[in-house]
Amino acid sequence: MDVNIKDIAIRCATTADLPQLAEFLQFLVAAERPFDPTLKEGKIFYYNIEEFIPDEKTELLVIDYNNQIIGCGYAQIRAAKPYQNHELFGYLGFMYVSPEFRGKGLNNLLLDDLKKWVLSHGITEVRLEVYSENEAAIRAYEKAGFKQILTTMRCDIS
Repeated sequence: MDVNIKDIAIRCATTADLPQLAEFLQFLVAAERPFDPTLKEGKIFYYNIEEFIPDEKTELLVIDYNNQIIGCGYAQIRAAKPYQNHELFGYLGFMYVSPEFRGKGLNNLLLDDLKKWVLSHGITEVRLEVYSENEAAIRAYEKAGFKQILTTMRCDIS
């Protein structure tokens, strides 16, 4: 699909966007299931999206293409661990772009706006989590300037 960048708007999510965002969350869960055998069956809600909209420490953005929401993501100001050299950091999550719109640089546009929001709060550290086997996502985030620093490991000992 050919996308004209003039037809793209990145804007704050509204309560009217909640049904589409809830659908995106389930698409995201479905995409992550192959990477995580610990996820429960059925619908999973990692967070309450509705609470993000009025939260002053969270910026929930959507990618709007001709009045159709095709992607989303949020930045959230979080407290760092006491041993880290920064007090606060921006955490990015719920990064989703509809499959037919991937590979067109839209995720980077969204990331740029989320990073600007974090910077506007005087914070220069931004983090996110991605499954280590999700190589496409890792490549995309590395292209956007992220570096891997930690791998979480697990073992089923039953």
